[in-house]
Amino acid sequence: MEIMRRHGMWGAALCVAVAGLSGCASAPPAASGANAEATMFSATQATEHRGTDDLLTAGLGLNGLRAMAAPAFADPAHPTDAERRRRALWNNWRGIADLGPLGGYGTLYGSTASVPGREFSAMAQIAAAKQPHRVLVQVPDAFDASKRCVVVTASSGSRGIYGSIAVAGAWGLPKGCAVAYTDKGAGTDYVDHGADGVEVKHAHSQDNPEADWGRHVKQAAEFALQSLATAFPDQAPFSFDNTRVIVVGISNGGGAVLRAAELDGDWLDAVVAGEPNIDVEGGRAPYDYMTEAALLMPCALLDFEGLPTSPLSPAGRALGTLRCASLGIDAKAARATLQAAGWTDAAMRAAALSVDFDLYRAVAVTYASAYGRYAFGAHPCGFHFAAQNKDFTPRAATDVEQAAWWSDASGIPPGAGVGIIDAKVAPPDFMLAGLQCLRALWDGQGADADRVRKGIGEVRASAPRESLPIVVVHGLDDGLIPPAFSSAPYVAMAQAAGRDVRYWQVRNAQHFDGFLALPDYGARYVPLLPYVYAALDRVSAHLDDASNALPADAVIETTPRGAQPLTAEHLAIP
Repeated sequence: MEIMRRHGMWGAALCVAVAGLSGCASAPPAASGANAEATMFSATQATEHRGTDDLLTAGLGLNGLRAMAAPAFADPAHPTDAERRRRALWNNWRGIADLGPLGGYGTLYGSTASVPGREFSAMAQIAAAKQPHRVLVQVPDAFDASKRCVVVTASSGSRGIYGSIAVAGAWGLPKGCAVAYTDKGAGTDYVDHGADGVEVKHAHSQDNPEADWGRHVKQAAEFALQSLATAFPDQAPFSFDNTRVIVVGISNGGGAVLRAAELDGDWLDAVVAGEPNIDVEGGRAPYDYMTEAALLMPCALLDFEGLPTSPLSPAGRALGTLRCASLGIDAKAARATLQAAGWTDAAMRAAALSVDFDLYRAVAVTYASAYGRYAFGAHPCGFHFAAQNKDFTPRAATDVEQAAWWSDASGIPPGAGVGIIDAKVAPPDFMLAGLQCLRALWDGQGADADRVRKGIGEVRASAPRESLPIVVVHGLDDGLIPPAFSSAPYVAMAQAAGRDVRYWQVRNAQHFDGFLALPDYGARYVPLLPYVYAALDRVSAHLDDASNALPADAVIETTPRGAQPLTAEHLAIP
């Protein structure tokens, strides 16, 4: 990893030391039946993970994952690969799953079982892409050779390679399936440029990686077949003809697996997509509704009573008062504008979390750069990323900060000591000018707006291939990716085209299971992961025996748990 940070941007030809992986190995043999598309795997590595360093939690178990402090590095500036890996797993579990003692994880649903096995990793290359992306395959020692199963997943958000461990790994590994991951061209491979700032892969690769998310997923499946052939040479070949492939993801990962469902070829057996970030005709582009929310939502929320609270809610309310004054509107007018644009009251209530944590702006800054394929230092609104002093001025990152990026970062600043630097910041509403610039890249004129909109057009989804079982699961209270803009129009489009898509709409579920550890959010909302796991169970049973019916479309009426432990009655899974 030190080679990667100091000597170039994510170079595929280098033997990159992935956290938890050491030593380089030659590339495994090509998988039989793999797609003939130009595919390259380099810097291939293999490691063993057993005993106190298992595949699923790196030996932390549920109690270790619940610990409030991240696993420490013995030498903070020079952590070992095993330390980096363990800390990355801790962060990614906590970022996705509700591990709180009342949330039921590990008892009511989900698993943190110790799963011994091996990991295979590589840098993969999409044809014509400037930069590589990461792929990783976990092969449990208990891999069921009589029922060859691969679960393929893409990281949610812009997370690193373990970003979907709580989604796919937790379901597939204890069942004896291999699990393949891709960071889908994003991830936490940051590059430090000292006083000039920090280069972030999703924002600055100039590849608009979202346009290739489906192909990233398929490459991970191809790498899984190759890895299985290496792991079990006496049982080779492993091919799409003799190995079951199920893809699953949530949020951006959910969008990625739906894009994979469009690809030609009989390589894929079933898809489960949770709260997918998907842009389809009849919906709204995420960049559109997130820049809209970044501007208007703080003001609009002042028209609500009894919003869910977080530790940052006072700051969010103060911003709302300032924003209403800056825009010259009142809260009622802002709320009405958002309602007219398709926002439901349920989505807006849950959006308080995204306002409190400044999530809409963070997403918009990164995606404007990605969609426009802008290089480091060329953001059209003057944004960049850097470590920051206490007064928020930029500075060079320390060696200790850099050493933790791969494990701690989410792939989208701010976080892990890297902040957003806004060149347009000015009082009294310090963020307003920058947000207005971001919004104008959607609804304004000029070369930069045309460039960003062109990139947005490259990510629009189409119908999945025929005869492919797909289950879409979405919380009706999602305030980051509202289903009215994403899942609902996608399902309507796919079903109108005669595709086999089933849709679970979950009441009282918002976007972030990880934030259910906040007491007020845990009391008000149910987690979405139990429904993703249940959908995986149902499609797997259907693939085993077609007489096991796929789930029917359903609006699932749940009951928030309040201050009580979560029970099956609260979830009401069909």
